[in-house]
Amino acid sequence: MTPRSIQKLFDLGGKTALVTGGSRGLGLQMAHALGEAGARIMLSSRKAEDLEQATAELQAAGIDARWIAADCSKEEDTRRLADQTLERMGAIDILVNNAGASWGAPAEEHPVEAWDKVMNLNVRGYFILAQQVARGYMIPKRAGRIINIASVAGLNGNPPDIQTLAYNTSKTAVIGFTQTLAAEWGKYNINVNAVCPGFFMTKMAAGLIKSLGEEKMASHAPLGRLGDEEDLKGITLLYASDAGKHITGQWLAVDGGVSVVLGA
Repeated sequence: MTPRSIQKLFDLGGKTALVTGGSRGLGLQMAHALGEAGARIMLSSRKAEDLEQATAELQAAGIDARWIAADCSKEEDTRRLADQTLERMGAIDILVNNAGASWGAPAEEHPVEAWDKVMNLNVRGYFILAQQVARGYMIPKRAGRIINIASVAGLNGNPPDIQTLAYNTSKTAVIGFTQTLAAEWGKYNINVNAVCPGFFMTKMAAGLIKSLGEEKMASHAPLGRLGDEEDLKGITLLYASDAGKHITGQWLAVDGGVSVVLGA
């Protein structure tokens, strides 16, 4: 084959992406990256009002974007999301499993119902949606990209002042899920990879960052800062495009280097 130019390798023209948790924060940032590279975007989250605003933002940037409200902690909603996206868009070439929840509590006092809430969305929801999308489109098509959002919290334990047992456990599970699914679905030419973000000033993380001190948290990173509104764009596009066609079953920490510093 004739090697393609780098511009063509990263081009997502003609592709369709479904991004969960896409109405704000990391999900919306990744949707921008995919859309700016030419993909059509289907956004999903629980709240229609948030989705309308996010979709309008993408459309104002010249991106073909639509939305479906769904709660990915519920199996019926999750399978409906996949089916309706396929009905409306005709394809799901790229799936970004990003919707997530967290809960802060000491392990000895962590409510079981909170554990279930986190695990149902962060792990079970990823499985159900990936399964539905693969069966409905990617396996018959013999092609697809699945990007699972894990976390540096899935790589190790926490300092004593961060007590998020269920969240950390769920993100460790996402890494294992990614590796196992990549091994099983490689025969269908489906690439499955994970991103492990560090701290970004998202709605979910903002309370913890402010309570611990933004400058203090940034100082733990070799690069001396938190993630910003463009730091996930590059890895998202690499995983989603033909530039990353020989990458599967991998995870990459996007954390300013925090995960390589002992005790950070």
